[in-house]
Amino acid sequence: MERKSFLNLSLSELGVGTYLGELDDKTSEGYREVIREAFRRGVNVVDTAIVYRYMKSERDVGAVARELGRGNLVISTKGGYIPYDVEFGGDPRDYFYENFVNAGIVDISKMTPQGHYLGAKFIEWCFNKSLENLQTDYVDIYFLHNPEEQLNFFSRDEFLKKVEECFYFLEEMVRVGKLKFYGLATWSGFRVSPSSRQYLSLVEIINIAERVGGKDHHMRFIQLPYNLGMTEAYTLKNQELNGEKLSTLEACDRLGIYTYISASIYQGRVIGRVHQKLKEFFSLEKDVHTALQFVRSTPGVGTALVGMSKLNHLRENLELFEKPKMEPSKFLSLF
Repeated sequence: MERKSFLNLSLSELGVGTYLGELDDKTSEGYREVIREAFRRGVNVVDTAIVYRYMKSERDVGAVARELGRGNLVISTKGGYIPYDVEFGGDPRDYFYENFVNAGIVDISKMTPQGHYLGAKFIEWCFNKSLENLQTDYVDIYFLHNPEEQLNFFSRDEFLKKVEECFYFLEEMVRVGKLKFYGLATWSGFRVSPSSRQYLSLVEIINIAERVGGKDHHMRFIQLPYNLGMTEAYTLKNQELNGEKLSTLEACDRLGIYTYISASIYQGRVIGRVHQKLKEFFSLEKDVHTALQFVRSTPGVGTALVGMSKLNHLRENLELFEKPKMEPSKFLSLF
């Protein structure tokens, strides 16, 4: 498994995602088994979020991190949606009011209909709860979760102020040793045109980070979808840098931003839908291998995340990573 050096981190090119699954113990043990074996096979990146499986995914990641040694895993988590703790056991509405509204952490008028919220007090609550769930005293990468959702309901100026407020908190977490780096985990923001309401400008975001943390700021990661059916991260020239139009992946490379790729196999939707000619182009037989080879061979891709709670899926995916990536010149001929 190839490791990529970025700043003071060494990151595997495949990462374990923990988004999907039931709330039962079988799913939890599946994730734990996958993370254990993935680590034995050279995978050290694990991605989660406080809202994944109502905090169970974070707790599964934390349990295995304690077994393997916290420093052996690069763990990222996220905050941005109002979470519920499955261990609370009561009415989610009661949990929401008790922990957020009555405590003065969330102003309902500033919350989206989907339960998304940005604000330093709220992110602080989520961050500290994630530390507890993960049984750790630090997080490697903390993402603001789908922040562009705010732009559907609030002005861009208000949104940018909220981002800046959160960045101040995250830089403080770096200063006190509870965080290494932070960034934005997005769905639409970095793969739509500048005219879109949800569009995010990397330069604008980094300008905020520099204003908050100086040139040595720690906003060094983004997460976005990229796969055979969603190619905008590489094909859409929607970022402008020094007057030049670049794709998000190109702009990240220029700006020193590491990319986590979500939906690498689009939650399995590519299976059974990959054209035979594409498999022949990559000299591969399996749909899942072709999909992953497409992602990992793309210039600018850092770590490809794949949700895996079953060992057979992990082992099948790892078969590909025993092979080299496609040469850039041949890959570019695909376009």
